[in-house]
Amino acid sequence: MSNVELLKTVTERAQKWLTPQYDENTRKEVERMLNAEDKTELIESFYKDLEFGTGGLRGIMGAGTNRMNRYTVGSATQGLANYLKDCFKSEPQISVAVGHDVRHHSREFAELTADIFSANGIKVYLFDGPCPTPEVSYAIRKLGCQSGVMITASHNPKEYNGYKAYWSDGAQMIAPHDVKTIEYVNAITSLDQVKFEPDKDLIQIIGKDIDDQYLADIHTLTLDPEADKRHSDMKIVYTPIHGTGKRLMFDSLKLWGFENVIHVPEQDVQDGDFPTVVSPNPENSEAMAMAVAKAKEVGASIVLASDPDADRVGLAVRDKKGEYQLVNGNQICMILLYYIITKNVEKGLLKGNEYVVKTIVTTETIKRIADANNVKCFDCFTGFKWIADVMRNMETEGRYLGGGEESYGFLAETFVRDKDSISANSLMAEAAAWAADQGMNLYELLVDIYAKYGFSREKGVSVVRPGKTGADEIVAMMKDYRENPPKELAGSPVTCIKDYSDLNCRNLKTGEITKLEFPTTSNVLQFFTEAGDKVSIRPSGTEPKIKFYVEVREDMKSKDQYEDMVVRAEAHIEQVLKDLKVK
Repeated sequence: MSNVELLKTVTERAQKWLTPQYDENTRKEVERMLNAEDKTELIESFYKDLEFGTGGLRGIMGAGTNRMNRYTVGSATQGLANYLKDCFKSEPQISVAVGHDVRHHSREFAELTADIFSANGIKVYLFDGPCPTPEVSYAIRKLGCQSGVMITASHNPKEYNGYKAYWSDGAQMIAPHDVKTIEYVNAITSLDQVKFEPDKDLIQIIGKDIDDQYLADIHTLTLDPEADKRHSDMKIVYTPIHGTGKRLMFDSLKLWGFENVIHVPEQDVQDGDFPTVVSPNPENSEAMAMAVAKAKEVGASIVLASDPDADRVGLAVRDKKGEYQLVNGNQICMILLYYIITKNVEKGLLKGNEYVVKTIVTTETIKRIADANNVKCFDCFTGFKWIADVMRNMETEGRYLGGGEESYGFLAETFVRDKDSISANSLMAEAAAWAADQGMNLYELLVDIYAKYGFSREKGVSVVRPGKTGADEIVAMMKDYRENPPKELAGSPVTCIKDYSDLNCRNLKTGEITKLEFPTTSNVLQFFTEAGDKVSIRPSGTEPKIKFYVEVREDMKSKDQYEDMVVRAEAHIEQVLKDLKVK
């Protein structure tokens, strides 16, 4: 389509938003875009419909078909309501749980979602204020709901919001429900199809009652309550980074016995502008800076954090020089699984049917830890809905010990089916107390794990390509990597290529092609080298970016070599990225 044709199409779509069906503020915003000399914003807002993907919606807030607003949220909710009514015809009363984070318009979108569900005869349990994403998953299971919605854009910048849809098991939807929901949402082609008038009798506000049950269930995960008591005065700095973690995290740590939890007052403020950070993502050192500064001020043992919807975790620990070091998502997952498995071994709880789950882009060191302790390790696609799928399939066959992914997500329990920073941070504090009993801090525990199971280093790089041209460029990049794969990375020959788009695994040494056992295909490509390195390439399903995950191995012969290994591995990773032409 030429630029002239695109602008003509976009203008026609935008003009439909000037009708009385749309509120006055929306019409004014559309008029402004139509009258602007620069049509970039108009094109980006209307060149397509905001896609209801397998995880729901996520996009920049504003007027337009490609934006998060009351009309795109309304259409999504009506489509989901229609699907629920078809799926659960025999239920005397279909019910859903609805929660939201602290972002601009989140409460408005949550109340709108509740209104539309109720207008369709569906009972709604609506949280009384901002709540963690995992608590919505918990509420769905606890209250026996058929579905649920969380209004959040997770750790994205302040301009974004999102709509996460869940099924009756408390997990995000997978086939067939994800695909069918998309079909039902796409069938909403006019606002006339959306029932906006609520039945307030079908909306029940929930809050402290669910909070208390959730925290009590999380406390059942404790593996060493005596260590918690012995180290009740351990200094812990926690920051919710302006998000929903404030609601429950301090209470959870207190329930576990930790009495010396220190606030970062500026970041306790729940504010959708996230005023103290550029991006509210605990993966970024900038987002953790204020908490680390507070830790230096008070001499804290560890720093804990969560993102705005409190599903992802952040961690900083003190190295042997007393400096605070950020711990990456792979290491967080590795420490927690090591702690859980080790305590199960200590307590004689392993019966032979235990398992853990990690995603294909998460560190392989976890598999080595599991294998060494006769615990099954499952690999799955990126995203906690796939970890939940393994849990669903293993419901009666095995005991789940924990699962996680490199993107700072971990789940220790079965009563939630999404990543959970409340339980993960509580367990991390306990792991620190347990490590202290062994004469170590968490940094030394991390080094100890590498000494036992082999050193690895990981790095994730996201290449952002926004807009229509960016989407086309990402498609072209994946095509090129498939057609012209690297022959070697950092001087080591590529020996295996796994392409999850067709589930083929190619052994480049023997030429043998085997099938990967996964429930569906995914647009992910992996390269493995003779040196034991792993590279995964995956376009994001929710953001305009392509992600590169690099894991390299180095031969660490003693704990004293750890810092040298980190420096060496970082150079190794940079060479791999250079060979992949990642900028």
